[in-house]
Amino acid sequence: MALIVHKYGGTSMGSPERIRNVAKRVAKWARAGHQMVVVPSAMSGETNRLLGLASELAPNSPKTSYYRELDMLAATGEQASSALLAIALQAEGMESVSYAGWQVPVRTDSSFTKARIESIDDARVRADLEAGRVVIVTGFQGIDPDGNITTLGRGGSDTSAVAVAAAMKAAECLIYTDVDGVYTTDPRVVAAAKRLTTVSFEEMLEMASLGSKVLQIRSVEFAGKYKVPMRVLSSFTPWDIDLEEEAKSGTLITFEEDEKMEKAVVSGIAFNRGEAKISVLGVPDTPGVAAAILGPVADANIEVDVIIQNISKEGKTDFSFTVSQGDYQRAMDLLREKVVPALGAAEVVGNPNIAKVSIVGIGMRSHVGVASTMFRALSKENVNIQMISTSEIKTSVVIDEKYLELAVRALHTAFGLDKSE
Repeated sequence: MALIVHKYGGTSMGSPERIRNVAKRVAKWARAGHQMVVVPSAMSGETNRLLGLASELAPNSPKTSYYRELDMLAATGEQASSALLAIALQAEGMESVSYAGWQVPVRTDSSFTKARIESIDDARVRADLEAGRVVIVTGFQGIDPDGNITTLGRGGSDTSAVAVAAAMKAAECLIYTDVDGVYTTDPRVVAAAKRLTTVSFEEMLEMASLGSKVLQIRSVEFAGKYKVPMRVLSSFTPWDIDLEEEAKSGTLITFEEDEKMEKAVVSGIAFNRGEAKISVLGVPDTPGVAAAILGPVADANIEVDVIIQNISKEGKTDFSFTVSQGDYQRAMDLLREKVVPALGAAEVVGNPNIAKVSIVGIGMRSHVGVASTMFRALSKENVNIQMISTSEIKTSVVIDEKYLELAVRALHTAFGLDKSE
């Protein structure tokens, strides 16, 4: 039998009854002879509740010490759900023990609210597994070199689970969610969206980075770096479903590409509503101007996505890029106060209501005309493209947010993703 890691999302842990069902499912796998490590999220809504309380009490100008306390607070959500799951497993007759990230320990850097995992000491967990216990490790959190509790950012429990699976060389990491796999696009936007039985690691990485909410991008990066086999499946199937059937359900993220996968030119349509566009106008067209604009933005820990520099006219150019909506105002203020005066640029303008829509597929490598099909489909619906970004297996466009769902539906049909296999 194998060492298996299960990860359960907040919805799966949302009530005592759901936690009881998770315990029954985990116990089923353990009774089949598998060594089980479980990484649960906080109960649904709990992290938002805690952070909401913090925002009511927050100082006007938060410092690093405030973000330290945010992590201290937010980490308690996973600690509670882990202990509750351990208790539910004990009620099932299973020996179990829960650990907070700092007890394992999961070592991270000191970037509060978005720390990165640096190492995991699995000795304590292995000792418990050898003693026949199910081990529950809190997701989303770790400990920095100074002994402070840190958290990994939204969706960080996915990353925790994959990191634990990598450190322990688990046979597979099963990510249980409220959906039964990875779809061609969000079924709430396109009713005809289809579940993918397999998706390549490269495609999943692109989809996660482009707005697919099924997996956090850092968890996919971890899986790719350490070749961790991952499967996305539903926690709402009956807990007593046949184990062999369950082990083959959902969507497998695979590292092996086959001919069948490459025949599908586009595997999925990803989108992200939470983006904003910023343009610095009248920038001197000289070497180093991009670094002069984006350097201070990066120093402020603001991530930049699509970047375009226009053709120079009379020694001046316009420089546009996208950031998350949450960073929009901070980036605008930074550029107006520091970058524009230093560069002698004309002005900064922005649009906080844009969206990014992307087509993704490893088959794009060997097929021509994919981008033109995309642009034709959008043109037919009178959707104006503001920015374009491409890579080997994806093409992304930035459009007005109000056209997002129309664009996704049009592209899903244009690439034949509505059709049954």
